[in-house]
Parts: sequence; structure tokens; C-alpha cells
Amino acid sequence: MNRLEILRFALRGLLANKMRSSLTTLGILIGVAAVILLVAVGEGSSQSIQQNIQRLGANTLTISPSFSGGGGGGMRAPGGGGGGNSGPRTQARQLSLADAKALTDKTIAPSVKTVSPVVTAASATSAYGAASHAIAQFVGTYPSYFEAVNKPVAKGTYFFNDDVLAARKVMVLGQTVAEELFGTLDPIGKQVSVSGVPFTVVGVLKEAGSTGMQDADDIAIAPLPAVQQSLSGFGSLNQIVVQATGAEATTTAQAEVTAILNQRHGITNDNPDYRVLNQATLQETVSEATGTFTVLLGAVAAISLLVGGIGITNIMLVTVTERTREIGIRKAIGAPRSAILGQFLLEATLLSLVGGLSGVLVAYVGTRFTIAGIEPVLVPSSVALALGVSVGIGLFFGSYPANRAAKLRPIQALRHE
Repeated sequence: MNRLEILRFALRGLLANKMRSSLTTLGILIGVAAVILLVAVGEGSSQSIQQNIQRLGANTLTISPSFSGGGGGGMRAPGGGGGGNSGPRTQARQLSLADAKALTDKTIAPSVKTVSPVVTAASATSAYGAASHAIAQFVGTYPSYFEAVNKPVAKGTYFFNDDVLAARKVMVLGQTVAEELFGTLDPIGKQVSVSGVPFTVVGVLKEAGSTGMQDADDIAIAPLPAVQQSLSGFGSLNQIVVQATGAEATTTAQAEVTAILNQRHGITNDNPDYRVLNQATLQETVSEATGTFTVLLGAVAAISLLVGGIGITNIMLVTVTERTREIGIRKAIGAPRSAILGQFLLEATLLSLVGGLSGVLVAYVGTRFTIAGIEPVLVPSSVALALGVSVGIGLFFGSYPANRAAKLRPIQALRHE
């Protein structure tokens, strides 16, 4: 019996029980589609997070106040040098403009390229004509902020150091703010009232998109002194954004920044009153975490493949039992053991292969849609792995029923009713 005949017998055996074969194939289809789709969702989530981090710049450090630890005592006003303290820190200091200026000293921080002090207005309601909009983020900072956090201007220009020195009330709008206030009008050169204070629009940022639940385009950026005079007051800073001279110098810049702030704030222990977020380190950590998450999703989905394999074993055992007499007749007229073994193995493999290919098709269609707010990214290796595993499952789980059929003795098989 040649291979073509074995294939013909296998196909005829499967088509004889179309419903049973279809249901078994469905189990493999669900397993393969689940593996590919969940891995695609994990990869899509990973890439989305990476893109959001990259928007802030790979060589960026973000310094923010942290008053979770340290000794008691109230906060004192920012300014001056670090000052000593006896034993553990007893007074937590806020970030100040003097801190930001100290970080620009090239003699003690050669790895620092730019320093951008940041204040954020707590409430900023903007209005233009009859339109009004509550701006989610109204930021006061320096021009270097735009490059440090990767916020290029799409229309107009950003403000300059002269605007900062003169405390000019100019601002750059995010796409969301521009659309809410001006619609299709060109906002450049127009005055917007922000909490009753007029600001002139000089630029519109390039669209950044959403970051989770937050709209990254719902932002306005103005010179630091102008925001302090009009909205936030001359208190402490909300953040200091530091840009390193290069991605490879980020860790060195972090060490330099930490040393300067520790000295200025009188930090003598491991519990500072500030925290430094290193974008490069965060990106590596997130990559590892999302990689583990993706593998876990794939592993959970692979359980359904195992269930599908058990289904193949079940149907093939039933098939062998039902066709025992047929097997006996074929062996009695000279069919070798290899032909019987090959036929039933081929049936199991065909079931898993058809189910696997159908699962790949379903998964591909599924990745065209957004799932739970995430755009899935098809991973070719997951497709090859899932398809290969599905075929392997057919061979593995089909081998026992196939061996059982091949070992039947012709006389016993012919007596079977």
C-alpha cells in the first residue's frame, strides 16, 4: 500500500464522521488561536508601553519630590546649600530653582546636557471666544524641556530663553487643547485666557496620542516665570527634567545628579526627599516585565492546546473501536502493520493540522481589531510555534490509538461485532 492510498483511506475515515472530526478540529483551532492572539496582545501591550516611555526620551531623568520617608519636622523653604543634620534627616526639602541651577554646573555634572525646572498649575481653565477648555496639564518650564521630553512643534514655534527672562505670557498648545478652543482655525498669534490671564499662542505640538487613561495632547506649555507669576506662585518645583549628553551617559548623569542633590539637601542616608526616574532603566525593567507577561499569557493559552490533544486521543480511540472489524479485514487481505499505523497517525495529524491552520487564520483576523484598548501585534515566531505544536500534538496524542489499531490481531478483529 503506497502513501497515496494511505492518505485516501485517512481522508475517507475522517469524512465518514464529519461532525466528530469538526468538533475535534475546533478544539485545536481554539487552542492555536488563543496562543497566537494572547501573545499578540502581550506584544502589542509591550510595544505600546515602550513607545510611551520613548516619548519621554531614552536619555532623560525625571526628578520629583518624595516625602514618604525621613524623620519628622516640617518642611523649610527651599534655597541655599544643603546644610548638615545630626543623625538621620529631620527636615525634608522641596525641589527648588536653585537645585535646578546647581545641576547645570558642568564641573560637577559633565554628563548633564540640559536641565528643565517644571511647575504645573493645579487648575487652568482656558477660553477663546465662546469656547472653553480645562487644560489637564499646564506646564511652566524652559525651552530645553521640549527636546528633553520629545515634544516637537508641528505648527509655529516653541518659546525661547528671551521669553523666559522677560516672563512673556506665550504658550505652546497640545493638539487636544488647540482643537477644543479653535476647531479648524489657526491658533498661532491668537490670545487665550488662562484662568483670566491672557497668553499668546506661538506654537502647536505634534500629536502624541493617549498614554493609558491620560490624553498626552491635553497640555499647554509656557515659560516658567510667566506661569509662576500668573498661576502657580513662586513656590517649589513639581519636577526637574534632566537630559543626559547621550543614552549611554544616563546612568552616569543620574549618579552626578544624586550626588549634587544629596549634598544640597543634606542627605546622609538611603532615604532621600526626592526620587529620580531613569527612563533607560525603566525601559529595560518594563521590557523584562512585559516579556514575562507575554510568556505567561502564551503558557495559559497553551493549556487549551493540551485539551485539544486529549480530544484527538479520545476521538481516535473511539474510531479504532468502531472500525475494529474493518481493520481486521484489511489485515486479513494483506495490509501491513505500517499501513494501519500510518493511516491512523495521518488521521490524527490531519485533524490537528487543519485545526492549526484554521486557528492561525482566526488569530490573524483577530489581530486586525483592538482588544481591551490594545492593538495586537502578530508575532511570527508564535504562529510557527503554535502550528508546530498543534501538528506535534496530533502525532503524539494520535500515536497510542494508532499503535492500538496496528497491534490488533486479524482473527480477533474479525470476530468483533
